[in-house]
Amino acid sequence: MIRVLLADDHAVVRAGLREILADTGDIIVAGEATNGQEVLAKVRAETFDVAVLDMSMPGRSGIDLIKQVKNEKPQLRILILSMHSEQQYAVRAVRAGASGYLTKDSAADELVAAIRRIAAGGAYVSPETAERLVLDSSPRAGAAPHTQLSDREFQVFQLIAAGKSITEIAQQLSLSVKTISTHKTRIMEKMGLANQAELIRYAIENKLF
Repeated sequence: MIRVLLADDHAVVRAGLREILADTGDIIVAGEATNGQEVLAKVRAETFDVAVLDMSMPGRSGIDLIKQVKNEKPQLRILILSMHSEQQYAVRAVRAGASGYLTKDSAADELVAAIRRIAAGGAYVSPETAERLVLDSSPRAGAAPHTQLSDREFQVFQLIAAGKSITEIAQQLSLSVKTISTHKTRIMEKMGLANQAELIRYAIENKLF
């Protein structure tokens, strides 16, 4: 039996996932969580084979949460189920320790297969993501500027592009305003951007919101 932890801050989403898994016969929802803190508490207290994590829960989430879960439970397999397109997060999620990535609009058709493959030790990503993992494994000429950002810089980049102020980002990430300002400066330098308007235009053109 595959023991699954479902983590999503929306009750209706968790209910839908439970319904998809209810009749499988070999998969059981052994725990649920609504935020990153609950995920960590659950994985510390219980044993799961696969954790299905939303990328955008309140508090600790996304890449940070993947890294912490894998640091504490290296054997736990992680499947990311996200509203964000693979173009935005899949490669970074896999590099952080996830074994698979699904968008929520494909969950009904692919969730069961993804969990089974990951629980068996495999990976579940699209061919496009697999290709990008190979191509991005070493720096190359012509790489998109945003692929050179660290995970934290990419997170700050997206929040800036979404219109958040430096102070708002600092509060959301529990970091100092000075730290966020430093990240912003490095982002601009790495990406060759002159101002915030160019950053926002880049995010729109590359569908990175």
